[in-house]
Amino acid sequence: MLQALQRPWLDAILTGATWLGSIAILLPVALALSWRYRRHGPPGTALLLPIAVGGASLLAHAGKFWVARPRPDMYPALISMPADLSSSAHAMQITAFAFAWVLAAGSRPGWAGVIAAALIVLAVAFSRLYLQVHFPSDVAIGMIAGATWVLGLRLALGARP
Repeated sequence: MLQALQRPWLDAILTGATWLGSIAILLPVALALSWRYRRHGPPGTALLLPIAVGGASLLAHAGKFWVARPRPDMYPALISMPADLSSSAHAMQITAFAFAWVLAAGSRPGWAGVIAAALIVLAVAFSRLYLQVHFPSDVAIGMIAGATWVLGLRLALGARP
């Protein structure tokens, strides 16, 4: 179905959107926001973002070996395919980042921020499917695991979800 939607302009947009779920983008942003939030909120708030993103990345890559499923190959991928297996680290990382940012005591995103975070998560998730590098279940599980990881982490750091 997504194969039929392909257009050069949409390929370019979604290839860019997929980078929003990359650890190379998310970890520096998480560290910068953590530095900003270090004086706000209860202890542990400043640590929430970098631990959420870094931990999500580690869990996602460990999950690749646990699931051990090859990537889709019905159609050629629109970007170069990593050699690893088909668990969506991008979906898990962006979901963990968005949840941690919304839940961080110093962020106070408001409804506009929550909606923007949700739209970015959905854009990254859709991009992984559109670019044909993951199965829908890989993306869905990545999103669920990212949210669950952050909620558990938040509880471990002593805050209410």
